[in-house]
Amino acid sequence: MIWTHDPHRWLLVAACATAYGLVCLQPILRERRKRRAAARARTEAVAAPGWTVAYASQTGNAEALAGQTVATLRLAGIAAHLRELSDLQADDLQHTERVLFLVSTYGEGDAPDGAATFAARVMTTRLPLPRLHYAVLALGDSAYRQFCGFGRALDGWLQAQGAHSLFPRIDVDRSADAAIAAWRQQLSHLAGTSDAPDWGAPSYQPWTLAARRLLNPGSVGAPVYHLELSAPDGCAAWQSGDLVQVAAPAEPDRPREYSVASVPTDGRVHLLVRLHRHADGSPGVASGWLTQQAQVGAAIALRLRAHRRFRLDGNADRRLILIGNGSGIAGLRGHLRARAQAGQGGNWLLFGERSSAHDFHYREELEAWQQQGLLDLDLAWSRDGGTERYVQDLLPARADKLRAWLADGAAIYVCGSLHGMAADVDRALERLLGREALDNLVVTRRYQRDVY
Repeated sequence: MIWTHDPHRWLLVAACATAYGLVCLQPILRERRKRRAAARARTEAVAAPGWTVAYASQTGNAEALAGQTVATLRLAGIAAHLRELSDLQADDLQHTERVLFLVSTYGEGDAPDGAATFAARVMTTRLPLPRLHYAVLALGDSAYRQFCGFGRALDGWLQAQGAHSLFPRIDVDRSADAAIAAWRQQLSHLAGTSDAPDWGAPSYQPWTLAARRLLNPGSVGAPVYHLELSAPDGCAAWQSGDLVQVAAPAEPDRPREYSVASVPTDGRVHLLVRLHRHADGSPGVASGWLTQQAQVGAAIALRLRAHRRFRLDGNADRRLILIGNGSGIAGLRGHLRARAQAGQGGNWLLFGERSSAHDFHYREELEAWQQQGLLDLDLAWSRDGGTERYVQDLLPARADKLRAWLADGAAIYVCGSLHGMAADVDRALERLLGREALDNLVVTRRYQRDVY
């Protein structure tokens, strides 16, 4: 066997395993450091009033830009404090003179998870803010009707409270460079400096499409493919829960994001891609390229992206309740593979698709983990009949188990379609647990979502 006789390949595997171990080391300590940093930021803001940079991020874009904004201000000698929007209280806004908001939008105009409690707790009140000067960078996707809906709502609410805009809101469509450059220009003007750290995103690398196979032959749904991609240097580090961005040759400036379905010790990035077709029958730009047009062995322009709101981090030692549908199994599979490799049980997967015969993605793997005692598995099939047709239908009959797991400290991870599944699962959880309890899970990072 080639793996037996080639010491260089063994060294490569060992290097990848070591890199993965270092990346995943001590997740609880990281979470503790984050909590201490947030508390320290609040203390520093009181002791040394300056500018507050508040972010609300679903997949990490707004958070990254907020960090670059803080770095620019500090380079200009301005005291700046980075805060997640959910950490801001009404008093913070009333006692701060300058706040820069960098916020994304979830779905059709909703606040992302990192801002949901702020929207419910603060933005529903009348709060005089005559001292506050602010600016808003709103991130969104013009494919949705309510483009930058939450950023627009935040801007409107601040104006209604008497706050003063430093410059007009800047809307960003899919991380468009021109809009981000406009934010940088306004920021440099406010800070009185033309010097700034590098804001460029990591460059794309030519990954190799090493394998591709159809997972659902005979399905009435669109084809779903399992893809495996190899890094240019043979080794790359990421964490379960992270994303990749793929730039298709036809639209290199509008990357598509996919959940990573593997861990670094697998040696490759695994993706689950459903072929999308437009009304005229033409394939989607990215899904068509990945599943139909690119040949195995071809170079794929790809870059890894940390998805901190879907990583395990402080939840690594908790039980996990994993809920998803369709190709959303990808992000959940990454977590399950990480846990299975560590021999860690306490995993409960609730998954829904069309039919058991054709759409049971990764069936052998999931059933093997179930037989090993590593996984509790509940399934819903919309085309097979029965009362539990969708994944949200599985929850009411299992309410006692759900509450028991949560009482024992479990965390909930949801991955899959935004329209339908994610909203319906959220409503089902609210009915079973209550909105206050669910909001508390969001605040404590025990309710995480990767939805699209």
